[in-house]
Amino acid sequence: MRNLIVLLLLCSGCVNTESKNNRINDFINTLENSRNEEVIVVAHRGDWRHAPENSLQAIQNAIEMGVDMVEIDVRMTKDSILVLMHDKALDRTTNGKGLITDWTLDSVKILYLRNGLGRVTRHKIPTLEEAMLTAKGKIMVNLDKCYDNFAEAYKVLEKTATVDHVIMKGKYPVEKVRSDFGKYLDKVFFMPIVSLDEPNAAKIISDYQKEINPVAFEFVFKMDTSKIIDNFHLIKDKGSRVWINSLWASLNGGHDDNRAIDDIQGSYGWIVGKGTNMIQTDRPVLLMNYLESKKLR
Repeated sequence: MRNLIVLLLLCSGCVNTESKNNRINDFINTLENSRNEEVIVVAHRGDWRHAPENSLQAIQNAIEMGVDMVEIDVRMTKDSILVLMHDKALDRTTNGKGLITDWTLDSVKILYLRNGLGRVTRHKIPTLEEAMLTAKGKIMVNLDKCYDNFAEAYKVLEKTATVDHVIMKGKYPVEKVRSDFGKYLDKVFFMPIVSLDEPNAAKIISDYQKEINPVAFEFVFKMDTSKIIDNFHLIKDKGSRVWINSLWASLNGGHDDNRAIDDIQGSYGWIVGKGTNMIQTDRPVLLMNYLESKKLR
């Protein structure tokens, strides 16, 4: 009987692991299909409205919501450990002060994170390793503020067996990305960030699609008048998804999350109407409900 119980427990673990792997594999299949109109939802800094930004709880909340991907920010401590932190300084998001680069991991770990109202919570600053273990098998991850430290981050991804869970990104021309990042480009998804307000935006996009054909482009724009916006279908036809941030108005020509509260068609409706199939949001539940109502999720 004891052997049977052990066998059942082992099998249960195998099924659970297989289920997690299938979840990530299914997502990757969706991600790599640039023409798929299903919209991928990305939670900005995790679910920061109900937990401190870039906290393990914010990631866990996003997982439980059913979000596809979580965006997190990565900084390095004085002793070269990668932790989750948006700002260079600790002041806004923790009860500490000063630059994160002046603090060792041991000293950082005595601090507590602040919530969106600035109040100190019981949550601690997580390492990138802790964050990836929380996400493993459950949700994809977009690493921001990580370009310059990606060699160190990649070691963490290898250690946690989460290399395939991550999208890296950067604002640099393709030539620099190839020089800095070349040995990782066949191992990790990469996404250029392109401002459509720049006069050479079309060339940047064309160069990238010719050279490395990235899995997606993150587009930002203060004005919604760029001709490129009406031609997102051409970018998708060549193999790259289109990512728009609905976070605040200066990133999307005024079609932002706050507008969605009382003008959802003018916000999310406009964004998906242009053919966008990845959206980073500060209101994931509102966005997911809208997408489900339009059968885009």
